[in-house]
Amino acid sequence: MPENQFASLNDRAAIVTGSSSGIGREIALELARGGADLVVHYNSNREGAEETARQIRDLGQTAVVLRADLADEVATEQLVEDAFTAFPHLDIWVNNAGVDLLTGAAKDWSYETKLQRLFEIDVRGTVLLSRAAGRRFAESKRGTIITIGWDQAERGMEGDSGELFATAKNAIMGFTRSLALSLAPDVRVNCIAPGWIRTAWGETAGNVWQERVLRETPLNRWGTPGDIANCVRYLVSDQARYLTGQVFYVNGGAER
Repeated sequence: MPENQFASLNDRAAIVTGSSSGIGREIALELARGGADLVVHYNSNREGAEETARQIRDLGQTAVVLRADLADEVATEQLVEDAFTAFPHLDIWVNNAGVDLLTGAAKDWSYETKLQRLFEIDVRGTVLLSRAAGRRFAESKRGTIITIGWDQAERGMEGDSGELFATAKNAIMGFTRSLALSLAPDVRVNCIAPGWIRTAWGETAGNVWQERVLRETPLNRWGTPGDIANCVRYLVSDQARYLTGQVFYVNGGAER
């Protein structure tokens, strides 16, 4: 049950893609704290997804775990079908899943491979899932969709990672604004553009990066997954019912 009535999500159901760990898990848990039931999506980390589901159930909400490779068009279509079968009243879709190019084996991929994977998962996956969910929501004249951008996408950042993420996230941010117009007035679509969020990479980043984050962030700290999750909970709630087609920069006041 929710801790309070602010941004209450009682009797709501949501899916958070890529919610087996990190920001996705925290978003799923925060929606559950608000009173929502959850579809927990994963691709490879089933153990992590089951742990997310366990924590959601501990909060008193229902959780269903679904797997889908978002690079596979057939799998994305099936994910939409399975999510609405699990919760016919599903009315919140959070497109959190994205390629981690900064840790693990992916950090050593070629530039071309990284670009291809970003297109497949972050861009194409987000677009196809959002459109499919949007059609369902439009039929019932209710629902809200959240996408994830990047606060430096529009002003740019040096280096391969800056180029790659700017390419993908600018596409998502522009798509969000357009989809919001396509689905108005019944379905709301918004984007969150995180700044420096302390995820797995941030935990191990060297002193140069630690100092850069503090220098570039007026609030003088890293953001947390909880900062993103709190914003998501607000945006999908009725308190944000007059907000659509917007990009919200959750970045501690950094220049953008």
